[in-house]
Amino acid sequence: MPDVAAPRTLQSSIDALLPRVHDHLDAYVEQARDAMPVAAPDYARLWDHLGAQFAGGKDLRPALTLAGYLGLGGDDPDAVIPVAAAMEMLHTAMLVHDDILDQDEVRRGRPNIAGLRRAELSGLDLPPATVDSQVRAAALLGGDLALSSAYDLIARSTLPAHHRIACLDLVTRAIRSTIAGELLDVYGDIDPMEQADPLLVSALKTAWYSCVVPLLAGARLAGGDPTMLAHLERLGLALGVSFQLIDDDLGVFGDTAVTGKSRLSDLRAGKRTEMMRLAWERADASQRATLEAHLGDPDLDEDGAAAVREVLIATGAREAALRTARMRTREASRIAAERIPAPLSGHLVALIDGLQSRAS
Repeated sequence: MPDVAAPRTLQSSIDALLPRVHDHLDAYVEQARDAMPVAAPDYARLWDHLGAQFAGGKDLRPALTLAGYLGLGGDDPDAVIPVAAAMEMLHTAMLVHDDILDQDEVRRGRPNIAGLRRAELSGLDLPPATVDSQVRAAALLGGDLALSSAYDLIARSTLPAHHRIACLDLVTRAIRSTIAGELLDVYGDIDPMEQADPLLVSALKTAWYSCVVPLLAGARLAGGDPTMLAHLERLGLALGVSFQLIDDDLGVFGDTAVTGKSRLSDLRAGKRTEMMRLAWERADASQRATLEAHLGDPDLDEDGAAAVREVLIATGAREAALRTARMRTREASRIAAERIPAPLSGHLVALIDGLQSRAS
C-alpha cells in the first residue's frame, strides 16, 4: 500500500505559505519600483529601501491572517496570500511612521528607511539640518508608499468584490484605530504622567492592527459568521494588549541582541507605558526625582537607565505591568479554548503561550 502522509498541522501549513507571502511582497515592490520610468532614480531607491524593511520580522500579522483563514476551513491559498501580504505591508507602514515620531533610524537591528537615507547622504558635505530634513522626507514618503500599497495589494487581488471590500474596510479600521492611539500617545506627552492611559493606547495603537484585523480578515475570507468574528475580536484585543505590555518591558529590560532594539530609546523618549505610569504612581519622593531626572533625557546613558530600572523594580511597577500582561494572555487563551473551533483554537493557544514566553 502507498504511504499515507500524516495530516499537516495548521502551523506547518502557515509556515509553508509565509515564504509565498514574502515572494508576493517582493514581486509587488519590484513591479511598483519599475512602473514609473519617468520618475527619478531616487523613486526606485525608495522602493528598494521599503522592500528592505520586510526582512527580520516576526510575521505575526500575516501569520494570523493565514491562521484565521486556514483554521476556519479556508482551502485556497491564492485567495488569502495577497491579504496576508497587505497585513505585513500595513505593519511596515506603521513602523516607518512610528519611527519618524520616535526619531529612530534603526529597526530590527538594521537601518530603517530614515537610516538608509542618512547613509546615502553621509559622504556629502551638507548642513546637518538639510540632512535631517532629507531623512524625514524619505521616511514619511516611504511610509506613505507602504500605506497606499496595503490597499493596492487587496484591490489588485482576484478576490470576489464583497471580500475585497470587507478587507479594505478592515484596513481602514486598523489605520483609524492606530492613528487614534498614536494621537493619545503623542499628545499625552505634554500631560501629567498620572493622566496617561497606556492600556487604551495599546488597544488602539497595537491590538487592532496587529491582532484583531489580521485575524478578522482571514476569518472573513473563510466565511466566519458574526459570532465567530466577535470572539476573534475579543481575543485579538486581549492578545494585542498583552503583546504591547511585554514589548514595553523588553524595550527597557530586554536583550538587545535578541530584540534588535536599544534598551535606551524608550527611556530617552520618555515613553508613557503602563509600567512607567505605575512607577510614577507608586514612587516615593526620591524615586520620583530619579524618574524626573532621566525619563525623556535624549542623552540618557546606561548608568541613568540602570537607575530608572531600579525604580521600576523597587516600586513593583514592572511586575504589576507583567501581571496585567499575563491576565490578558489568560483571557485570550480562555476565549480560544472555549469559543474557537479546532484546529484554530489549539494553534492560537500555542501562539499565545509563545508570545507570553518572551517575558520570561
